[in-house]
Amino acid sequence: MLILQNISYIHPNKDLLFENIDLSVNDHEKIALIGNNGVGKSTLLRIIAGELEVTAGTVFKSDPAYYIPQIFGQFNHLTVGEALQVADKLRAFYAILDGDATDENLSILDDDWTIEDRCQDALRFWQLDDVTLSDSLADLSGGQKTKVFLAGIGIHRPKFIVMDEPSNHLDENGRKLLYDFIAEQTATMLTVSHDRRLLNLLDKIHELNRNNIATYGGNYEFYAAQKKSEQEALQHDIKSHEKSLKKAKEKERETLERQQKLDARGKKKQEKAGLPTIVMNTLKNNAERSTSKIKGIHTGKINGISQELFNLRAEQSDIDKMKFNFSSSNLHKGKILFEATKINFDYGKGSIWHSPLSFRLVSGERISLSGANGSGKTTLINMLLNNLNPTSGILSRADNKSVYIDQDYSLLQSKLSVYEQAQQYNTSALLEHEVKIRLSRFLFDKDTWNKNCSILSGGEKMRLILCCLTLDHKSPDILILDEPTNNLDIQNIEILTAAVNAYHGTLIVVSHDAIFREQINIERDLVLD
Repeated sequence: MLILQNISYIHPNKDLLFENIDLSVNDHEKIALIGNNGVGKSTLLRIIAGELEVTAGTVFKSDPAYYIPQIFGQFNHLTVGEALQVADKLRAFYAILDGDATDENLSILDDDWTIEDRCQDALRFWQLDDVTLSDSLADLSGGQKTKVFLAGIGIHRPKFIVMDEPSNHLDENGRKLLYDFIAEQTATMLTVSHDRRLLNLLDKIHELNRNNIATYGGNYEFYAAQKKSEQEALQHDIKSHEKSLKKAKEKERETLERQQKLDARGKKKQEKAGLPTIVMNTLKNNAERSTSKIKGIHTGKINGISQELFNLRAEQSDIDKMKFNFSSSNLHKGKILFEATKINFDYGKGSIWHSPLSFRLVSGERISLSGANGSGKTTLINMLLNNLNPTSGILSRADNKSVYIDQDYSLLQSKLSVYEQAQQYNTSALLEHEVKIRLSRFLFDKDTWNKNCSILSGGEKMRLILCCLTLDHKSPDILILDEPTNNLDIQNIEILTAAVNAYHGTLIVVSHDAIFREQINIERDLVLD
């Protein structure tokens, strides 16, 4: 069981991350923690894991948490066994087997005579047959590191598991193993993830905001349906307030026009009656006060509705605030862009692909490039971008304008500000205020225009690249995306999905996110092995 009561956390630089957070997780529950990038999900997990102290509030855990972080660089100086915290116990185990049954070795082993078998079984389960406990963690890929820490669950058999983006670095086979493992797991589980297939395996969704955690009593599909209903109700309220505001302004105009006519008519009667000047001035002042009072009443009502409308619009999801307006590619649909005949590549260690590749890509297609980690996807992309030539076979390329968005968003120049980066793509000669309007459409307000690109989050970098593409007078003929959802929260995945669907050129995508591939209408899968 986990109970968080009135949790607050302030960064060492005194910035408040979140406050007054409450959360309860019952034994054997499997729950998800989601929220926008930067809201504090990973920090909250580190607090639960005991790596950080809360600024205020209390944390109660009935069992210690086995924690799988999102980033593993801090463990690179360790061996696999050391990272899994079994090295000392295994050394004692082997020493005892060799006859060195000292009190110290027996104390370290603590009667755990199955430790070696559990380690071997766990590594085998996660398909780490080529990894040994003495290997350096620094020599492993991101996916292998994730699997090492997942293997630790089988070794230590914790009752409470905390995971931060566990599917991020896994290929299709690794993800399937993870999904099956989660489905069969009986331990209490708290997972931060944007992987919607994984989220559909969990019992509840908890959405972290700065001041609270909203709970949705079902998996991701249930959460998405609830959020859709909330947004539809919000849009209804916005339209209703827009109508009310329009009516209030019309009522104000009609009332003031009627009052002005009455005042004008009264003035003519007074002039005909030949009233003294002092009386005329008194009547005039009375009329002006009456008009001012009427205007004040209507202004107050209009201001009230306007403020309510402003507050409602602020609650809109970011995707509802955005506008995508990519220009069209100049290539006609169906033009042959690439034609490969038995191509292969050799980095000096033998050919990458077991069988040479032969394929044809035509303009307007939406293609998924798939294969296990190390299957040569990046090599093929570099061939399509004309950065590499095949060492065997023939690859013909038509002239095209290609844009490659890699996982590091290297299209962006880290030394530039957001506005300066946008100007780099402003080939349409838009004026400064027009560029800033375009940035605003992609959720970059004036407070972010001078922000350095190097400190942007993954979601911000992705949105800035998309914005830059709309500033170019010609959209790319080919858009290549390499694991585009890896560093994004769910909100930014939805933004990316909408942007990709608004793009009408040729699309080539490398992604292990099956739901994303489905939502962007992939037509064909090019599989590498």
